[in-house]
Amino acid sequence: MVVGHTSFGERAFDIYSRLLTDRVVILGSVIDDDVANLVVAQLLHLESENPGKDVNLYVNSPGGSVYAGLAVYDTMQYIAPDVSTTCVGMAMSMGAIVLCGGAPGKRFALPNSKIMIHQGSSGYDGSPSDIDIHAREVLSMRRRATEIIAHHCHQSVDQVAD
Repeated sequence: MVVGHTSFGERAFDIYSRLLTDRVVILGSVIDDDVANLVVAQLLHLESENPGKDVNLYVNSPGGSVYAGLAVYDTMQYIAPDVSTTCVGMAMSMGAIVLCGGAPGKRFALPNSKIMIHQGSSGYDGSPSDIDIHAREVLSMRRRATEIIAHHCHQSVDQVAD
């Protein structure tokens, strides 16, 4: 808890709510649907408050769900404010994709941060046709992640894929 001052006097805030008033969003865990929905809601809220003012997104995540991570990434690209991203600790897998989605010239990493991207992987059981469908989806998501990185880093898809 942190104490803040409002027009009604002092008020206790949880630290994340207090940071949100300064346009700071923290992505500090595995990216799942609940975490992604919270970050998306915070980004949309900050856009509605002031579409002309940057949002600062701090990433410390080992990654997680591709679809949840892409929901955060797509929202960052969709909203009017620039989103400045800073890696604090780690940005791995989908965390790295989110980090990469920051506005040009506004992507940072602290000196001891670790950033890691990797080939997509998945474990899946089922009929041969189900496994084939799932494998195609994994390959499609890997291709999309590679395209995102290539776009934001101004590299070719082939260069990033190697």
